[in-house]
Amino acid sequence: MTARILIVDDDRTFRLSTAELLREEGYEVVGANDGQEATDHLKSQPFDLMLLDVRMPGVDGLHLLELLRSWGEGIPILMISGFGTVDTAVSALHQGADDFLTKPIEPEVLASRVAELLARRPSARELEDRAVRGIVGRAPAMVDVFDAIRKVAPTDTTVLIMGETGTGKELVARAIHDLSSRSGGPFVPVNCSSVAEGLLESELFGHVRGAFTGAVRDKPGLFEAADGGTIFLDEIGDTSLSLQQRLLRALQEREVTRVGAVKPVGVDVRVIAATNRDLRDEISAQRFREDLFYRLNVFKIELPPLRRRRGDIPLLVEAAMERLRKERSGCERLSCSPFAMRMLRAYDWPGNVRELFAVVEAAAIRAGGRRIEAQHLAEEVRSAVSGKEEAGVHEGRYRADATGDDERAAIIAALEKADGVRTRAAELLGMGRTTLWRKMRQYGLDTS
Repeated sequence: MTARILIVDDDRTFRLSTAELLREEGYEVVGANDGQEATDHLKSQPFDLMLLDVRMPGVDGLHLLELLRSWGEGIPILMISGFGTVDTAVSALHQGADDFLTKPIEPEVLASRVAELLARRPSARELEDRAVRGIVGRAPAMVDVFDAIRKVAPTDTTVLIMGETGTGKELVARAIHDLSSRSGGPFVPVNCSSVAEGLLESELFGHVRGAFTGAVRDKPGLFEAADGGTIFLDEIGDTSLSLQQRLLRALQEREVTRVGAVKPVGVDVRVIAATNRDLRDEISAQRFREDLFYRLNVFKIELPPLRRRRGDIPLLVEAAMERLRKERSGCERLSCSPFAMRMLRAYDWPGNVRELFAVVEAAAIRAGGRRIEAQHLAEEVRSAVSGKEEAGVHEGRYRADATGDDERAAIIAALEKADGVRTRAAELLGMGRTTLWRKMRQYGLDTS
C-alpha cells in the first residue's frame, strides 16, 4: 500500500515543495501548518511517517514529539530544522525522533532518508504476526507485550501481569495459555476480588464433607479443576494474608489441601496472577506477603493504560465496530466519523479498553447502527474533552443539547474554523451536512 506521510512545517514554501517531491516518489502526502493542525490530522487518520519542523508557532516540534511519544504513537518521525545544531539534534533524538535533517535539504537526501525510515516500519503481515490471539495494538508498549507473551508461553514459568482495570489482563493470560503446551488442558479464571473471603479458600482448594456448615459432600477446588492446565488468579492483591499463605504453599509444593482435610492432593498447574495494585506498596503496608510476591513475580508483564497508547484507539474502535457488525443485526454499515474519532482519542479512558468497547457499543445503538457522530458518544466522553481545544470548536463548541443562541454560536465558530467549508464544519459539529444546512437556514445564516 502507498505510504501516507504528514509534513508539519509553518514554512509554506518548504511544505508545498516537499509534498510535491514526495508525491512524485509515489507517496500520499498531507500537510499541516502547525502542531494543532497536525494533531487534528493524527486523530482522524493513520500515517506511516511524519516530517516535523523543530520550530513552529504555538506547539513547537519538540513539544509535539514529546506529546506523540507519551500517547504511545510509534510513527517514525524525521525532524527538520532551519537552525540545526548538535544540541537540537541530540535533544530531538533523545525525545524519540528517528532521524534529523537541517535545511536546506537536497531532494535526493530527503527522498533517501524517507525511504530508509519507511523501510524500517513493519509490514501489515508483520504487524499481524506480532498480535496475539486477537489482542489489538501497534504501539511500541504493546509490541513489547506481544513479544513477552510469545517468549514466556512455551515455558512453564509463573507469570505476574500488572495493569489497570480494563487493560486486558485476562486476555493476556488466555493468550499465554493458548500458546503453551498446556493449551489442551483447562484454563480456569478466578476473580479473587469478586468472591467473599470466607468462600474463596473453599473455591480454590476445595473442601471435604462436614468441613463447615453446608458442606454436605466432598468438593474439589479450582486448583484441582485446573490440573494439567492453567489457573488465572485475577486481582491477587485483594486476597487476605491467611489465604496468601496457602497460595504460597500451593506454588512451592505443587499440592493443595482441601478445607477440613489432612492429606494433600498433588496438582500440575501453571499459575498466572494479575493485579491492578502496586504489590510492593502492599508489602510495605503489610497487606501482601513478600515471599509470595517473589514466587509470583518470576516473569512480569506490564500492560499500558489506554491513555498511554492513544495511537491504538482507532484500531480498537474498528475492532469494536467489526464485532458489532458481525453480532448485531442492523449494524452492517456501522462506521465512525473523523470528529467522533478525535473525541475518542482525546478522552483519557479511566476504564481503559473495557470502557472504550462499552462506549462504542452504546454509541452504535444511538446511531442506529450507522455512522457514529460526536453527539452519539457518552456524555462523560463529550464533557471530558469539551475543554480541550484540539477536540472541539474552541469556545463555540457544539453540544448535543445546545439550542438557540448557544447552537447558533457553535455553528458560526465551526464555520470559521473550517474556513467556510460546510462538510468540514458539519464534521466538527458531529452532524450531517444536510442537518447543518437546515440549522443554518433556521438561524438566518448564509446558505448560498
